[in-house]
Amino acid sequence: MLLPELSVPGADLPVRAVLPATVDAVRSRGTAVLVAPPGSGKTSLLPLALADALGGTIIVAEPRRMATRAAATRLAMLAGEPLGQRIGYAMRGERSGGKGLRVEVVTTGLLVRRLQQDPELPGVAAIVIDECHERHLDADLLLALCVDIRANLRDDLAIVATSATADTVRLSRALGTDVPAPVITASAALFEVAVEWAPPPVPVPLLPGGRVDPRLLDHVAAVVRRALAENEGDILVFVPGEAEINGVTRRLAGQNVLPLFGRQSRAEQDRALAPAATRRIVVTTSVAESSLTVPGVRVVVDAGLAREPRTDQSRGLGALVTCRVSRSSADQRAGRAGREAPGRVYRCWSATDHARLDEHAAPEIAIADLAAFALDLAAWGAPAGAGLTLLDAPPAPAMTAATELLRRIDATDDDGRITERGRRMTAIGAHPRLARALLDGAPRVGADRAREIVAMLSDDSGRGAGDDLPARWRALRRGEDRGATARWREEAKRLGRSAATGHASGGPAGPEARGGPDDLAVGIVVGLAYPDRIARARGAGSATYQMSGGTGAALDPQSPLRSTTWLAIAVADRAPGRADARIRSAAPIDEQTARDIAGDLLSTTDQIRWDDGRVVTRRVEALGAIVLGDVPLAKPDPLLVQAAVRDGIRRSGLSVLRWSEAALALRERLAFCHAHLGAPWPAVDDEALLAQLDEWLGTELASVRGSRDLAHIDVASALRRLLPWPAAARFGELAPERLQVPSGSEVRLVYDGVEPPVLAVKLQEVFGWTATPAVADGRVPVVLHLLSPARRPVAITSDLASFWKQGYPQVRADLRARYPRHPWPEDPLSALPTRRVKPRQ
Repeated sequence: MLLPELSVPGADLPVRAVLPATVDAVRSRGTAVLVAPPGSGKTSLLPLALADALGGTIIVAEPRRMATRAAATRLAMLAGEPLGQRIGYAMRGERSGGKGLRVEVVTTGLLVRRLQQDPELPGVAAIVIDECHERHLDADLLLALCVDIRANLRDDLAIVATSATADTVRLSRALGTDVPAPVITASAALFEVAVEWAPPPVPVPLLPGGRVDPRLLDHVAAVVRRALAENEGDILVFVPGEAEINGVTRRLAGQNVLPLFGRQSRAEQDRALAPAATRRIVVTTSVAESSLTVPGVRVVVDAGLAREPRTDQSRGLGALVTCRVSRSSADQRAGRAGREAPGRVYRCWSATDHARLDEHAAPEIAIADLAAFALDLAAWGAPAGAGLTLLDAPPAPAMTAATELLRRIDATDDDGRITERGRRMTAIGAHPRLARALLDGAPRVGADRAREIVAMLSDDSGRGAGDDLPARWRALRRGEDRGATARWREEAKRLGRSAATGHASGGPAGPEARGGPDDLAVGIVVGLAYPDRIARARGAGSATYQMSGGTGAALDPQSPLRSTTWLAIAVADRAPGRADARIRSAAPIDEQTARDIAGDLLSTTDQIRWDDGRVVTRRVEALGAIVLGDVPLAKPDPLLVQAAVRDGIRRSGLSVLRWSEAALALRERLAFCHAHLGAPWPAVDDEALLAQLDEWLGTELASVRGSRDLAHIDVASALRRLLPWPAAARFGELAPERLQVPSGSEVRLVYDGVEPPVLAVKLQEVFGWTATPAVADGRVPVVLHLLSPARRPVAITSDLASFWKQGYPQVRADLRARYPRHPWPEDPLSALPTRRVKPRQ
């Protein structure tokens, strides 16, 4: 028996009461969901109960390394035996226990690797996926793979998912086949936790870039001092990251403060997680929200912030973003205070602000880089997740970006199937970018150096240590930070073992590998991992850069790299509202190296484009978005020039053409016919002409070789191609250019699209004209502008008969004295029309 008696300390927890129901569900249905709040014993007691009830090994998957080690230690203690005997753990680069384990606690990522290698898991009776409510990407993937294994390989493999929240509908449906998996719920929190709202005296928003205002850390430290005075027991303080842990620790100098975070050494973590005789303040991050019990804690002080990964899919940049916690996370944190006795939580925000928090944090699949996830799916034979039961479908933009990256580095083929090279990357157990850098970097810089550099890049321990990656590598070699150096060396060894397993040594080292400076070696490996982040300075001595992927980037003005012309950037993040990303870590390279390691981004193109009313013809050599050379084209392709002109006319409009008076007049006459006669007369507005550009202007465009040729195009002749035949034979009759008036003059008609045309003529030239002329087969009367001898309109009419009777007498009275040499007969209908004046006497 592994499950301890009730008399054993820590064995009588709320989950104990529902263990029989959970075991029965597993035996009868093969799956179950156990819902239990933090501190209720689901991680501690469930695996032992399953091990007693089922033959075979029980594997417990935890989302974090610290939780994995802590859970295994706790299980072994409850079973009353040393760790590694029947209860062990395993994570990347570290394990306790060998064959014959009854319970093994592993990280979710490691279990995914095992399933990829041997999906049947011989000897394993059940898998417990712990803390599913946290919605880590590896846990979502693990759940989908386990369900697939049960459906197709091992229907005897039991799967139990645990959650600290009651939001389990999708989880239950995903685990079930025909019907949802049974949901067993344990009792509420063991002890009551009182809530104290302790907002800062003045609002303290996040600083640009998601930085935490030092005033908030001042306030958190003040609340901790208040909590010390008002309560007994240890205090657990939640802040978003390691920098804030250090900041709060400095502010509490003189107190017994212990930091707790994921990158600490095992001894440092054990010190924070072990019971202590003296009162402590443990300052931690979200790693202590669940799966961990920090003994002695009676009080929680919560800054209300978390740090989560975010990926800018359009730019290929990832960053850790500081954000407000969700309400469910805040409840998880508060629950830490009530695990062993009644407790209290001090929340550094108001009850009003709490009501505005999101109910749950976004699942990692919705916000993270999906490249490694997509490679795992391809390795499983389910490209893009086809056929798998995922709790949430991956967002299309993120999955598209991931699959394009995998194709680009030859990890998958065009159909999304994994390649042999992709399987070697999977065996390496690193992000596909880093696996590619290890494979292709070894022949260039040597296998040992490649592994060391990739190990450095795979650990975020360098965040905050400066942006000079070669300097960081030298510091690791010297062992300046013992904890970081130990992790780095262990990861380098692991990569060596993985490379040997996956036959990923990359081949013998060439001349470049045997020689070459270390600084350049770092740049080569970084550039192989992130070719889209190779960057060139925008000018001599500039601290701003253009990355090959298209985004700008900037160094800190004090950076030791600021005089470097070319950089290979490993980490850069762009704050909202900023044009350029901030370079967090990089290494120097040179142009020739950039050309070598990012050769697939090299291009030479003839750019023939329309630019502000002219055709620009250049030959451009570029590395992605970085222009390496730009020279004029001596003999541009005429077809490309014509295409650029067409594009320019469509974008800039028809005004770029030279419109003569004849062309404008012809266009107005065509518009008039279209408006008043309809089909087959064509529309000639801008939209219509641009849509039919090739139909009426194509011949003229064929002769264009440059911008100046546009001025020589006869637009009027081109427009005549739009005349519909045979109706075009009557064009001059339907919309005549001129009309003959009674004096014999041929007077131009002025058209204005849909409006009736205007005939401006001297009044004396239309004496005797009784009927108003009409066009368009007599449908549209002409508007007459009757002019004085000074050619100013004295009357506007479309009814001559009425004008002679009513308007002419007044015009005659007003003007005959002013213009005596012009005829002003009393009866204009019987007078002879004339365009001449009377001879002088």
